[in-house]
Amino acid sequence: MASSHRSSPVPQGSSSDVFFKKEVDPAKHIRPVQSLPDVCPKEPTVTDQHRWTVYHSKVNLPAALNDPTLAKRESDFFTKTWGLDFVDTEVIPSFYLPQISKEHFIAYQQEISQREKIHERCKNICPPKDTFDRTLLHIHDKSRTDLEQVPKIFMKPDFALDDSLTFNSVLPWSHFNTAGGKGNRDAASSKLLQEKLSHYLDIVEVNIAHQISLRSEAFFHAMTSQHELQDYLKKTSQAVKMLRDKIAQIDKVMCEGSLRILRLALSRNNCVKVYNKLKLMATVHQTQPTVQVLLSTSEFVGALDLIATTQEVLQQELQGIHSFRHLGSQLCELEKLIDKMMIAEFSTYSHSDLNRPLDGECHVLEEERLVSLVFGLLKQRKLNFLEIYGEEMIITAKNIIKERVINKVSQIEEIDTDVVVKLADQMRMLNFPQWIDLLKDIFSKFTVFLQRVKATLNIIHSVVLSVLDKNQRTRELEEIAQQRSAAKDSSLDTEVAYLTHEGLFISDAFGEGELAPAAVDTTSQRNTSPNSEPCSSDSVSEPECTDSSSSKEQASACAAPGGVDIIVSEDMRLTDLELGKLASNIQELLYSASDICHDRAVKFLMSRAKDGFLEKLNSTEFIALSRLMETFIMDTEQICGRKSTSLLGALQSQANKFVNRFHEERRTKLSLLLDNERWKQADVPAEFQDLVDSIADGKIALPEKKPVATEERKPAEVLVVEGHQYAVVGTVLLLIRIILEYCQCVDNIPSVTTDMLTRLTDLLKYFNSRSCQLVLGAGALQVVGLKTITTKNLALSSRCLQLIVHYIPVIRAHFEARLPPKQWSMLRHFDHITKDYHDHIAEISAKLVAIMDSLFDKLLSKYEVKAPVPSPCFRNICKQMTKMHEAIFDLLPEEQTQMLFLRINASYKLHLKKQLSHLNVINDGGPQNGLVTADVAFYTGNLQALKGLKDLDLNMAEIWEQKR
Repeated sequence: MASSHRSSPVPQGSSSDVFFKKEVDPAKHIRPVQSLPDVCPKEPTVTDQHRWTVYHSKVNLPAALNDPTLAKRESDFFTKTWGLDFVDTEVIPSFYLPQISKEHFIAYQQEISQREKIHERCKNICPPKDTFDRTLLHIHDKSRTDLEQVPKIFMKPDFALDDSLTFNSVLPWSHFNTAGGKGNRDAASSKLLQEKLSHYLDIVEVNIAHQISLRSEAFFHAMTSQHELQDYLKKTSQAVKMLRDKIAQIDKVMCEGSLRILRLALSRNNCVKVYNKLKLMATVHQTQPTVQVLLSTSEFVGALDLIATTQEVLQQELQGIHSFRHLGSQLCELEKLIDKMMIAEFSTYSHSDLNRPLDGECHVLEEERLVSLVFGLLKQRKLNFLEIYGEEMIITAKNIIKERVINKVSQIEEIDTDVVVKLADQMRMLNFPQWIDLLKDIFSKFTVFLQRVKATLNIIHSVVLSVLDKNQRTRELEEIAQQRSAAKDSSLDTEVAYLTHEGLFISDAFGEGELAPAAVDTTSQRNTSPNSEPCSSDSVSEPECTDSSSSKEQASACAAPGGVDIIVSEDMRLTDLELGKLASNIQELLYSASDICHDRAVKFLMSRAKDGFLEKLNSTEFIALSRLMETFIMDTEQICGRKSTSLLGALQSQANKFVNRFHEERRTKLSLLLDNERWKQADVPAEFQDLVDSIADGKIALPEKKPVATEERKPAEVLVVEGHQYAVVGTVLLLIRIILEYCQCVDNIPSVTTDMLTRLTDLLKYFNSRSCQLVLGAGALQVVGLKTITTKNLALSSRCLQLIVHYIPVIRAHFEARLPPKQWSMLRHFDHITKDYHDHIAEISAKLVAIMDSLFDKLLSKYEVKAPVPSPCFRNICKQMTKMHEAIFDLLPEEQTQMLFLRINASYKLHLKKQLSHLNVINDGGPQNGLVTADVAFYTGNLQALKGLKDLDLNMAEIWEQKR
């Protein structure tokens, strides 16, 4: 049986097959031959199987079963090779496994018996397709029928006995007794299996021999083709030999001379290169002395360019030169020394630039020197020079304040510097005019300082932008060059240059000869080092006077804002991102300079405010200070382009303190005025009338004091506001002035608008609530000592409230024009205040009506319908109505007086109607009706006789009940 499905169809005659080979007829024995290509188009190719592999080993089943070393034949296939000493023993059953018998399968057999019967019936009715196909194949091909006797499992490509399923299929366990039985039945089954497998083997071997016999003609045809191929190869070899002889003759006659010329041309070019290399070495040798000369004149950029060029030449053109092996490290150390020198030089420049006298000039100090230093620092990637400049700015700002304070203190004779040692204490001894002059001086110096910083940073910024612009233009030129090179390469001839002699290419020889003149033109335009010699005009062409790396030394000139030409070389190491970040850092440094000045100014203010000096300033002084600070803030914002917040925050903080003190002073003043107010009509001085007139003209501010004209004018009885007369108390006149002070403070200090609005609304609310407590609540009886709250007091209080309500829209419009739109919601406080004032005025009117209502109730409850006419009751009522009219007519407008008496008359009619109903007096034309009519007529006549009430519609018919 074969061990694999890939067994060779041709038996090999090796010695290892002697004991396992089946005895066959010598006539059928086929000698192994080397496999040749199959020339038969219809037959499959015979593969080369000369090399023996493990798949060539094969043995038949009888040889495997017949072991000549055994004295007896074993019935068990697996134990026959275990030796003579092996004795079969019975395996003891496991205690953990149950004993399986046929009874365990009875239930399963009963379950599938019906299915099995149906399956057998269907198989008899419909025979399988494979049987039909095999019958047809048996008719047409007997050999195929023989092979069909072999089970399909042996024909599978993945046939392997190490697979348990395959092994069990080939050697069923039912043919062997697992318990080691040796019955005749088991021996017969094993023998039958052995013969069956031997039969399968014979069938396969016969078919293999048949296939080999079919391909015998192909073997002979291949041998004949091999002889013809050998003849063709011999003729080809002779033709090749003749061709080589002809080529050798052509090479000797036509090529040797030309190649010798090319070799000489290459030798000449090499000599020129050596000569130029020696000249370059001489130039490089002078690098260090030249660098020393440049450093002595502070030409850092030129020294750095020379060092960079020399290092590049050493790495490319002069690499491996033994005499220059230490020059590279020496140049690196020299470059580090230049870096330190440039940083120290920039620090010195920054100190001298920022600490020169602040005389108002804003020009840049030594602009060429600054440009050279910045360019050198950028070339070396030393980007921390901005930090050096920023630290110097902080020191300079401190010194400016210190110098200004010393200068100011020295001018004041009252300050003894020997007694007061500390400079801050000396500064605190200055009065407000002296201190505000000092602050102006400091702010002016800071402004000049910022202008100088801006001019210097503009120069640095222009250098950075020039380098950035050069980088971008260089990148664009490189892209254009690449596109042109690609176009040129595509247009060149693509023929291959063949190797001719000694490793030389024809294309290389001609290419060097053609490029030499072009190289001369290119390198003649390169910038050499300051101490290098120009190229000599020898008879020998000099394609490289300096080196190929000098292309990076080419520079472009850009003009700085001050007119200085900036030489931008192409070997800058900074990327566009770094340059852009550096440009933004320069702008941030300018912002930082503004912040530094503001921070120092804040510290100066805080040092002066330690003793409460700023909180004690009056309105005029604080407004002057606020305007000075706001002017400085706007100047710095215009110079630097950004508003700093530190000084603005300090101003806002002081403004808040000022607003709190301002409000508390005026609230206290109003409280004292109200507590001492006797609620009597006051005369109106002319200055208050002028104040009201200025408001009517649209000027919400305190008028300027006039020298004498105001004193000659007499006070008026009432305040005239836009044609309307207002009888007011003195407190309201002062309240209007206080309100204008709030509005003027908002104009002078716009930053406190919101705080002032809040404080003003609080003040108006306080006046409303406190006046209500004093008048309606009768608080003035205890506070001032009034005997009673009269109707005149009530009417005067109502008229004062109406005056304030008149000015609330004007105040609202004033604040609305000065508030940003997002804070307009705060104006709703004025609407609330207006509503509160109207409610208060309505309560006063209701109080006046209630006074008369209680009087009517008291008098009419005793009214009797009898003579005389008019009755005493109606006489008293008319008397009280007259007193009421006299008290309020001069205080309230005529329209309000009429509305008030209409309400009083309605109360009168209600009480009279109630009393008549109680007395059962009806409108029947009787005597009682006549008496009542006469009294009512008396009341009506007296009431309409009062001033302003003539046209009042009293409608007295309502006193009678309607007839049902």
